[in-house]
Amino acid sequence: MGEGEKARLLTWSHELRAVHERLREALGVTRTALAHGGDAAGPATRELLLHCHGFCAALTGHHEGEDRELFPSIAQQHPHLREALHHLQQDHSMIAHLLAGLQAAVERSATPVELDRHLEGVAAIMESHFRYEERQLAAVLETLSLDADVHDVLGPL
Repeated sequence: MGEGEKARLLTWSHELRAVHERLREALGVTRTALAHGGDAAGPATRELLLHCHGFCAALTGHHEGEDRELFPSIAQQHPHLREALHHLQQDHSMIAHLLAGLQAAVERSATPVELDRHLEGVAAIMESHFRYEERQLAAVLETLSLDADVHDVLGPL
């Protein structure tokens, strides 16, 4: 069985939860890299730069895929969810703003304390967003008809 066939056997609900879990793990790895980078205020390590960049790119790619592919399909098949989708897109904008702040802090070699504050803010909003999204969309994602590549819809993870 090929990758495409396996993906079709899984529901979009399962796929969304799996991507959310991988993003949570990526954030955890990023926070661990920061914590092990030392307590001294100094430039961010190359490892931390890579973790932050990778995490930010993955989360951004996930939300862009949802906005471009998933949400329009849901809105078309389930118009009663348009308000919830609008709220989710607003969350995407807020998270993008927080990620831009994190990236700017990393680029200017902010202290570990400041970087952790940025990561804490992203973590709080991201978790709230994921839980709301899963609650609002789980039922429709179980039966959603969307013939698209999982990576195009839910991002590179």
